Amino acid sequence: MHRRRFLQLSVSAALAPTLVGCFHREPLRMGVHPWIGYEPLYLTEEFGWLPDSVTLSRGFAARDSINGLLSGNLDGAALTIDEAVRVQAAGVPVRAVAVTDVSVGADMLMARPGIHSLEDLAGKSIGVELGSVSAVLLFAALQRAGLTADQVSLVDLPVNRHLQSWQLGQIDVSVCYEPTASRLKQAGAVGLFDSRQVPDTIFDLLVVTREAERRIPGAIEDLVRAHFRGLQHLVRNSHDAIYRVATRQQVDPEAVREALASVMLPELAANRRYLAPGGRVETVARELATVLEREGLIDRVPDVDELCSRDFLPGSLPS
Repeated sequence: MHRRRFLQLSVSAALAPTLVGCFHREPLRMGVHPWIGYEPLYLTEEFGWLPDSVTLSRGFAARDSINGLLSGNLDGAALTIDEAVRVQAAGVPVRAVAVTDVSVGADMLMARPGIHSLEDLAGKSIGVELGSVSAVLLFAALQRAGLTADQVSLVDLPVNRHLQSWQLGQIDVSVCYEPTASRLKQAGAVGLFDSRQVPDTIFDLLVVTREAERRIPGAIEDLVRAHFRGLQHLVRNSHDAIYRVATRQQVDPEAVREALASVMLPELAANRRYLAPGGRVETVARELATVLEREGLIDRVPDVDELCSRDFLPGSLPS
């Protein structure tokens, strides 16, 4: 199970955008998939706040959005920062126009008892989904320990198979997230490292293609404003929002609260800082591109000097 499917949304729900905002001849086709940081867009749709200049294309996982961008069937998508770098490296120039969330504990390394430090990872078998954001956390942990990938045994494995592999003795460490982390803890695993120890590193973004930026800039402004309107409801009316999310996703409200506690949801001022030229998102993207290329996960290091844009952030938000 991909991390972005933890809080599963009903992808069979009909889209119901309403006539709000300016009319655009061509709507912005925005790929989204289940993840708590993308919940503001689903809330705007539920409340009828999503302008008709934007349509949500619901997928099961990030790969659906990535494939849509690469094929030209989508104009934008909600992706992690490493996924945005991968799309850029694959030849589709994209622009990050909003930061939806920052991981503050959502991603973690769970280890067998006896593995007490990151340095103890040397020679151990590590289960990690290399095609996902889990690889970002792993490489950060290895760098912290002064280790390289060839000093450990990487087992490229979907997260939903980590518990079984752990029980069979095939892996010593799991790079995972909830609910796998709790299941591993019940099996005796202990937390060794998590995204709180690499702050401002794992970002979720709203990205659009450069072609969409040129062709329908007004729709991108509508998209970003809709995100912040949904975010305001999620933050200011959390009780209502949590139960809406839980009802729609058919999960316990406590699962939604736990997911929210593992991320930081930046509002407008924080977005301006993160997306500034030479800011944190651009810096992390550059570092990640080098790591991904070094580990053979992308063929080339793409140009990320202009990955971010603050041009579509609203000047202010309703109080």
